[in-house]
Amino acid sequence: MATADPNFIHLSSPQKENGVSESPGQLDAGALFVLKSRGSWLHSGYHLTTSIVGPVIFSFPFALSLLGWAPGLLITTLQALITFYSYNLLSVILDHHAQLGKRQLRFRDMTRDILGPRWGKYFVGPLQIAICYGAVIGCILLGGQSLKFIYLLYNPSGKMQLYQFITIFGTVPLFLAQIPSFHSLRHINLASLLLVLAYSACIVAGSIHIGNSRNAPNKDYSIKGSKENSILGAINGISIIATTYGCGIIPEIQATIAPPVKGKMFKGLCVCFGVIVSTYFSVAISGYWAFGNQSQPSILSNFMDENRPLLPSWFLLLTNIFTLMQLVTITVIYLQPTNEVFEKWFANPKMDQFSARNVMPRLILRSLSVIIGTTLAAMFPFFGDIMALFGAFGVIPLDFILPMVLYNLTFKPSRQSIVFWANTLIAVASSALVAMGALASVRQIILDAKTYNLFANV
Repeated sequence: MATADPNFIHLSSPQKENGVSESPGQLDAGALFVLKSRGSWLHSGYHLTTSIVGPVIFSFPFALSLLGWAPGLLITTLQALITFYSYNLLSVILDHHAQLGKRQLRFRDMTRDILGPRWGKYFVGPLQIAICYGAVIGCILLGGQSLKFIYLLYNPSGKMQLYQFITIFGTVPLFLAQIPSFHSLRHINLASLLLVLAYSACIVAGSIHIGNSRNAPNKDYSIKGSKENSILGAINGISIIATTYGCGIIPEIQATIAPPVKGKMFKGLCVCFGVIVSTYFSVAISGYWAFGNQSQPSILSNFMDENRPLLPSWFLLLTNIFTLMQLVTITVIYLQPTNEVFEKWFANPKMDQFSARNVMPRLILRSLSVIIGTTLAAMFPFFGDIMALFGAFGVIPLDFILPMVLYNLTFKPSRQSIVFWANTLIAVASSALVAMGALASVRQIILDAKTYNLFANV
């Protein structure tokens, strides 16, 4: 006859759906309040698209200029296939544990259960928070730069500084950061998906127009520089392409899906990669076709010729407005991991989510998070170079190495199987990419070091 465990606490169905631990009395406020499992597979597609596809695609023509037509398109295609495969592996692992009755809602939960508690607490958790918060700072910086671009477009002799535009942009996510849960962002992230399609169409149309105009640049597709610089440039191009597919919050996105979760994330990935294929390749091909090896790190820079726009001002304004609006949504989605940690540490899960006891810490901590991020973006306008280094050490391990290791440890495929060796090969190749990406990032930091000044107006 079975006896009742005096330490066992029966949890309601909603608590189980939100990943609350069934260990004695531990109610996880971060899971209950931020990672609510109420969404559909379509909502996960919106979240995935916002977390992966952004203005980073403006660098694709530049990446192709470092690699050339055939290698560039081959690596872009190969990375897309590897990324889809990797994210689907993570989803399969999460589905497996959910079917066993232990749904994992966070990256650190996965690594804790599969690799051990120290991996989740001391490696994956801090690494994910650093990468996501770095993305927040980077988006606020890009938002400020985009606002400044619009300002100078209509007032070329204007005296406003970059830090002022960064501060203005930061006020928007300051308010949107108070949206209580990840699931609550579904409509905003649908708008984000549409904005991506809109500004990608603008970039493609602008590139084709300039490429066919009288002022079209000479279309030279050769690789510039010495052999040594060409090799380093190719490494940089590969690193750029790899990190543009980065996400870092796949488990948290799957956590928003209502149970049963099996197979739903795959559909969401299909939605996301439909957007990726239609935007990444169109921007890369049209931009590189138009500007060749003169492609700039941001394709928008190619739309200006010595501060003279090559396209109508209204067109550039529209493109930048679409970009600005989408940067806000990316900022908010990458605030979710820190929001979840704040709720876990400071909220009381036994009280209502909107009680004064829980609302006040949420309001203060989320506001401080955005204010600090805005301040750092204004202080370090060269943060993009630093973030590229963090991306090499963070995004690639989280998105392209750990999924392979976790899958092999969870399902233990035969060492004679294709799956085992494919996963191993991808993990090893990605590890090499970490080293190459770090090398390219350090080189870029050294090259740009002379322009580094606090609150620089770049």
